[in-house]
Parts: sequence; C-alpha cells; structure tokens
Amino acid sequence: MTDAELDTLCINTIRTLSIDAVQAANSGHPGTPMALAPLVYTLWNRVMRFDPKDPIWPGRDRFVLSNGHASMLLWSALHLSGTVAVNAEYELLGAPAVTLDDIRRFRQFGSKAPGHPEYHWVSGVETTTGPLGQGIATSVGMAMAQRWLANRYDQDGPALFDYNVYAVCGDGCLMEGVGSEAASLAGHLGLDRLCWIYDNNHITIEGRTEITFTEDVAMRFAAYGWKVLRVGDANDIALIEAALATFRQTRGQPTLIILDSHIGWGSPHRQDTAAAHGEPLGDDEVRLVKRAYGWPEDAKFLVPDGVRAHFDAGIGARGAAARAAWNEAAAALRARSPALALEIDQMQRRELPAGWDSQLPVFAADPKGLAGRDASGQVLNLLAQSVPWLIGGSADLGSSNKTTLKYPGAGDFQPGNPGGKNLHFGIREHAMAAAVNGMALSKLRPFGATFFIFSDYARPAIRLAALMELPSLFVFTHDAMGDGEDGPTHQPIEQLASLRAMPGLTVLRPGDANEVVEAWRVALQSPHRPTALVLSRQALPTLDRSRLAPAAGVSRGAYVLADAADDAEPELILIASGSEVSLALEAHDQLVAQGVRARLVSMPSWDLFEQQTPDYRNSVLPPGAKARVAVEQASAFGWERYVGAIGRVVGMQTFGASAPLAALQREFGFTVDNVVAVALSVRAAASP
Repeated sequence: MTDAELDTLCINTIRTLSIDAVQAANSGHPGTPMALAPLVYTLWNRVMRFDPKDPIWPGRDRFVLSNGHASMLLWSALHLSGTVAVNAEYELLGAPAVTLDDIRRFRQFGSKAPGHPEYHWVSGVETTTGPLGQGIATSVGMAMAQRWLANRYDQDGPALFDYNVYAVCGDGCLMEGVGSEAASLAGHLGLDRLCWIYDNNHITIEGRTEITFTEDVAMRFAAYGWKVLRVGDANDIALIEAALATFRQTRGQPTLIILDSHIGWGSPHRQDTAAAHGEPLGDDEVRLVKRAYGWPEDAKFLVPDGVRAHFDAGIGARGAAARAAWNEAAAALRARSPALALEIDQMQRRELPAGWDSQLPVFAADPKGLAGRDASGQVLNLLAQSVPWLIGGSADLGSSNKTTLKYPGAGDFQPGNPGGKNLHFGIREHAMAAAVNGMALSKLRPFGATFFIFSDYARPAIRLAALMELPSLFVFTHDAMGDGEDGPTHQPIEQLASLRAMPGLTVLRPGDANEVVEAWRVALQSPHRPTALVLSRQALPTLDRSRLAPAAGVSRGAYVLADAADDAEPELILIASGSEVSLALEAHDQLVAQGVRARLVSMPSWDLFEQQTPDYRNSVLPPGAKARVAVEQASAFGWERYVGAIGRVVGMQTFGASAPLAALQREFGFTVDNVVAVALSVRAAASP
C-alpha cells in the first residue's frame, strides 16, 4: 500500500468499528465518528505526543472528546494504538485498555467501551465527558495547569510540562453556557497550549442548526481573543495536519479550528441528516456505507492487517521517543533540584509534603468567635505555603469568600505571571468548577470558591468530580441566612440536601473555627474524593474544647460534643451542623440544667459519618435514644434518617426572607427557647 492508501485504511477502520459497535449495541451515535475519523486519526497517529505504553506519563499531550457521545472515536484510537491499562496505584498493567471484545460489547455492562468516555474506568481517558460543554471547560483547567507547572518546573532545564491540550467539540458544546464562559476565560489568559477543534456539521438532534444556532462562531471566538483557523474538508488530513501545526506555532492565544464536516459521511441515505446522529444506521444502510468505503460488506469489527502496525510506527514510536526524552529531562531535574523533583513525584501520586499540616492553628475559646470563612482564609493561607501545588481562587468573590492568598510571593495567575497562585475566574461559576476539575486531573490540588447559593451553577462539574473521584476542592461561604438583608435569592435552603445526595462527594459544614481547621485537614487528605466546604459568613463562637470534645471528631463525620454531666445514657439527642452548633449547645446546657440527660452531637458531614463502623455510629446515636432533634438552617429533607419517626427537625420549610439575621432567626425558630421547647416536646412524646 501507498502511505495514502494506508491512511485511508486506518480511517475507515475507525469508521467501521464505530458503525459496527453502534449497530451491535442497537444504541449510540454513529454519525460523528464517521465524520471525524480523519481528524482523530491525524491527531493521534501523526501529531499527538502520547505513549500508548505509558498513558499517564506527565509530559503527554491531552486529548479531550467533549462531544462524548462520539466515544467510539476514542475507543477505536485507544484500541488501535495499543494503549495499555493502568491501575489506581499507577502500576502499568500491560493489558489493553480497550480490547476488540470491549468494542464488540460497546455500551454493555462491564465493557471498557462505555457510552461516554469515563475517567478512571478506561485508561487513556483524560476526563469524563458527556454533558456537553463540560469537556471543553475542563480542558481550560488542564491548560491553566500546564502553564503553572511549566513556570515552576521548566525554568532552568529541559521542558517537562510543554504539552498541548486538544479538545474536540460540537455545536452542543458551543451552545452550552459553560463553553462560552470557558472560552472567555481561556482567551483572557492567552492559553496558547489549548486547541479546540469544532466539528461544524450543521446538525443537532432536532435537525439543522439553522433553526437555533446562526451566530458567526469565528467572529465570536476572535472577539474572545482566540486564533481562529478553518479547515473546509474534514476528509483532508493534510489540511488538518497543517492547521494543527499552525496551532503549535501560535503564541499568546488559544486556537479554535473550525472543521467543516458531514455527519454520517459515506451513508447514502443518512449523511447530513439528524438521523445519523443518535441511532444505528440499520443493517441495510451499513452494507451500503461499507460498499461506499470499499469495505467488505458483511465483515464486522474488522481490523485489517497493517493497521495496528501503522499505529505502532506512528503514535507508538513518536510517543516512546517523547517519553524517553521526558525521562531524561526528569532525571536532569532530579540531579539539579531534588526538592522540585520530589514535588512532581508527590503530585503524581496525590501525596502531600512532609509536615504539610504542622503549622495549622488551634483557635482559643472565644464567645465572640470567628466566621467560618475567616477561619478558612487563615488556614488556606498556611496550607498554600506548605503545599506548593495548592492553588485556586474565586468567582469574583475572593474578598467575600476569604480565599485570597495574601502571603508574600503568592501572586495572581495572569498572562504575564503564570506562576501566581491566586486564580481569578471572573463571574463564571460553571467554568470555574470545570476548570478546577481540569487542574485536579493534571494533579494539582485546586480550589474554587463562591457563595453557597451559587453551587447550583457549579453543580454539573461537582458531580463529574465525584464521578471521576477527583480531589477537587469547592469552598462555599454564606452558607445559611447570614446574608440577612440580601434575602431569599442569596440564602441557600435546599443546597445542603442536594449536595449530600451526591455519591462520592464529601460535604463538610464545620461549626466553629477549630472544626474549620479539621475540615481542611480532612479535605487535603482525601486523594480520591472531592470536598465541598460549607462555611458561615457571620462570626461563630469558638467553642471551649477544655469542657467539650476535641474538634478532631470532624474526621468521623459526627461526634459527641457534649453529654449530660454524669455521662449517663442520653434520653434526648440534639444534632446540629455549622452555625447551629453553638445554638444547639446553648439549648443543650439549658436542658441539662433542667435535669434532662441530653447529648449534643456535632455532625459536620453526613457522608463521613456513614463511612464509620456501625459500632461507632451507634455509640454516637444510641438506637435506644428515640428522642432526637436536628437543628440546621436549611431544608429538613433527609434528616429523618437521624431523628427517626418521633424526632423533629428545626429547619427550613420555605425559602428565606430579606431582614437582619437576628430577625430571621426569630422568625424561623432558630432560637434557644424554641429548640428547648421542641426538644422537651419530643422527649415527652418518646416517654413510655
């Protein structure tokens, strides 16, 4: 075969594997893989620095398939390139990441070829995609991480972090608001290692894009500050390769390549129609398509001789050479600066430096206390100095969230200062959370912050962080009605219940400054779980730990903060989180003074508590103690699991209101007198 014939053979192998997989599953999206096979072939086999034998080496180029419904493009590339699987302990297993049998079982339970790309489940997948726009927004975080890493580790020797980030997207990704936010941020930062390739096929599920999407995409991205290129024929791999070369030579701005394609390319009856998007072609159409490709019409899952060898000679050889050069550069850094080399090793394994928490404060008892956000700001400034790769920022609320790093040398991450540790995301909560995930995927320990009410804007990326088991850090302040006069639009009610319902997310709502310290300690020691820190705006009394249990109990999710004087078996249990802990403590002390055997449980984290042994949970909440009252300035939804049928919740049944905080607390029953009255009524109802 000529080189051109071999290129075509490889491209049609990707196309037909995709067609056959969707047909066998009777589910999936064949049209986009048929259109974009030349792009993926060119990018993988001619351009990307990626070693299939070590798909996690830190210097590799990143590939993000943001239009994740076209996942067969990625499964074909991983299979044909011979990418090997890697386990969670970063040991190369040697087994194929995606086998031909996985592709035969596309979208079936247990297959390493699921319906959308899934990070952690399939080696070689850089991020989980599917919700449109999230992939490209996450790629911005990857490019931000590249710039920060290169600035720190590539100053005085061969480059370790000069990789590029490629993201393939479609009309849906560009229509979603998160994509717009991310593009705006990337343009401001001038992320020149970032390239988005836009599949401009003019088709969505409902029909041609002209019914909804008629803007000039090129002008829009030029206005964002991007370099915009156009390839008029998605089948012209020479033009594609030339556009990618132009991207690699561009400095000071990210690149958008508009790739004009035909969805369902080669299908006599489905090309350029919505019917090619989200359903199998059908047996008859499959035969016609394969005939058009010059393919054996009845062959299924065919990988012709020479295809795998061609990938070995392309991405295999290029990737091995690039990784070998990277290893030499890493060895040079290790000889030149062992401390910096150790940082890279620790980052890659999601470990922390020795003594990382040795400077954390212990706050003295203080009835006036400290706001959760203020205590967090103090802790964060210490941690960021102990953990060099802990970086982050706020969605334009740094001064309110208290997340600004103020120690000498922290600096602002800007186009002219890539080493700054304060990230300014602007008023872009959607993109901020996705970018935080992109940085976490790059092994930094990033945080993003905003008011708790706006966690709703960040929620899709928080969910993906939980799904991917990323240690992303989300700092939320103004956690209840402390906003007061701002009113119900700024007072979170259902957000706690919503985030607590999310599998794999650690939600921590600390009750005083020392619980804030312990919450940060828990968060930093969680290498495979995202954390939401939910903090108060208003000052909370710093509790007197000489008479109360130590705040270290935060690590277990819930702990007995105070008991009756004689430590007898409780007849009544008060449970509280966050700003309501001090309120519940006052109520507890009044009840004990009245002779009630009352216990107070601080419960900053439901999910951490549920991870404890049954013996521990029963020691905190004895099954025999039926009289229970939970106190929390949020929706009561979910608390029934802890208060039971007899218990009550002093919580919110409506939205809040605009008024000073003290007035709101009186109006909605968050007073000592009301908590005591509710507790006594529950105790009476539980008595024999």
